[in-house]
Amino acid sequence: MACTAETLAAALRAAAAVIAEHRAELVELDRAIGDADHGENMDRGFGAIVSALDTATPETPAAVMKLAATTLISKVGGAAGPLYGTAFLRASVKLGDAAEVDGPLLVEALRAALEGVQARGKAVGGDATMVDALIPAVSAAEEASGSGIAEILSAAADAADKGAESTVELVPRKGRASYLGDRAIGHMDPGARSTALLLRAFAEAAK
Repeated sequence: MACTAETLAAALRAAAAVIAEHRAELVELDRAIGDADHGENMDRGFGAIVSALDTATPETPAAVMKLAATTLISKVGGAAGPLYGTAFLRASVKLGDAAEVDGPLLVEALRAALEGVQARGKAVGGDATMVDALIPAVSAAEEASGSGIAEILSAAADAADKGAESTVELVPRKGRASYLGDRAIGHMDPGARSTALLLRAFAEAAK
């Protein structure tokens, strides 16, 4: 099954519901090692995406992603808005004017999103950031690129879950959490967790 503007918009609505459901969890994860605002920021940002989708009808998958990107960048402060906004914006550029997204193009968009996040945040694997969920997710998606959309996203979500879990044992090297040094060990990075939640929501929506 290919992904259209309509199915992508539906996936973003589903993602917003998942983020709202896990808002308190993300707040608590961030309270331990950061500003305790990640859950609030993500919930506000994805709620704004739903509001934007209620008043606009983007005609292509790229247009949907660009709407999500500009909404996050304009509505969400801190690191989350610019990082997720950049990810969605880079993905939208990769999607171009395609009316439907197939598996290989989806994988290219995921790779572009990762590269955008790394270009903006300067994080690498092992820094205990959202990149630790996104890198294995993209690798898993690339390995599954010959499969359908749902299978690719499920593989990415599974890998992101494991990547997010891996941050529990890492010493953060980026952001406010890095100030804690070894004291941050034992805490999952909230950005890695939200990345895994979003990919799982997209995978479930694609089934």
